[in-house]
Amino acid sequence: MNLLSGVLGIVFAFRGMPVAAFGLMLAASVFDYLDGFCARLLGAYSPMGKELDSLSDMVSFGVLPALMLYCYMDGLSLGPWCWISLSVAVFSGLRLAKFNIDDRQSDNFIGMPTPSVAIICGSLACLASCKPDSFVAHWCQTIWFVPAVSLLLSSLLVCEVPFFAMKIKKGGLKEDRFHFLKLAFFVVIAITVPTVLLTGIHFSAGILVVFFFYILESLLAFVFRRG
Repeated sequence: MNLLSGVLGIVFAFRGMPVAAFGLMLAASVFDYLDGFCARLLGAYSPMGKELDSLSDMVSFGVLPALMLYCYMDGLSLGPWCWISLSVAVFSGLRLAKFNIDDRQSDNFIGMPTPSVAIICGSLACLASCKPDSFVAHWCQTIWFVPAVSLLLSSLLVCEVPFFAMKIKKGGLKEDRFHFLKLAFFVVIAITVPTVLLTGIHFSAGILVVFFFYILESLLAFVFRRG
């Protein structure tokens, strides 16, 4: 279902339907989460399942978000700059291959996880398309903003910065070394959801804020721990 959602999302992206494409990306992320949750619950692990999960993620969270940004920029006729957004797909492939052979990432991540990068790309393309008069759309309409964001996210995919996984261990948050960051993240979600519902802000803007906070707190935690 993750893979199917990603493939359908690509079809809608090329048809100029970013909301549908983004909705299918979010559906893929739900299926991806449930897949891991069920595997842990049932103890149903297999080498084939691991590889299939990565292949599905490559389509849904690598190719799809890159093409959403590409199609948005191509629609603005911004020339060769739109090709830079495809770096997200390339570095997502590197990120997934690295994850499969790195035994440090069993509970949390080294480098930003591909679903998070994908959701940022998808929400950005969706918001800029649906709200062309917003300040985010004005930034995206320049030749530098989307390429810069693409390169920044690409570097975060393969960097050595720790990012917490969005799951709760059996022992609860207290036994997780990222417990404070996770708690802060869930608080931001709890504030953002009713704000979006009550103010009528486009849902993609709320998602963009939540995942921007995810990046910010992870980078700050990394800097201060090293200091």
